[in-house]
Amino acid sequence: MPTDNLIKILFRFHSDILDKETVETMWATVVNAEFGYYRLENIPFYISNAASGDVVWAEYNPKEDMLTYRKTVKYSGKSTLRIILMDNGHDVNSIKSIFEEMGCQSESLSKKYFVMEVPADVDYSQVKEKLDELQKDNIIGYAESFLSDNHQYKNVL
Repeated sequence: MPTDNLIKILFRFHSDILDKETVETMWATVVNAEFGYYRLENIPFYISNAASGDVVWAEYNPKEDMLTYRKTVKYSGKSTLRIILMDNGHDVNSIKSIFEEMGCQSESLSKKYFVMEVPADVDYSQVKEKLDELQKDNIIGYAESFLSDNHQYKNVL
């Protein structure tokens, strides 16, 4: 990712995946410097309450010596999922391409682990159906790390 006009924001949180307190940095662009508002520009690997495009409030923390996340001020409507390849007979890129055809972007951390975002205007039920199918076939495991309001399941009476 080009870093021109991008800054890093530190997130400190408890990771359910790593089962420990951890940090992750995210690339962001300035939305309003006076108020400390920044738009996240990449998909989080471990953070469970953020998605790219979210606008966050961050302040400089002298102890951390960098901008540090304080709260989300506007959600993008995107959802974030964590996916791990369980079957060595499949390639991560071939799995990622299935979801790219549905309009979902992803970023790899390794040959077996990637994160994916579902844009606000993508029908999550179709994405979930494919995720469930691949999981049932023991090809992947996945977690819905952050579901936006428009991707949440609603009980209909």
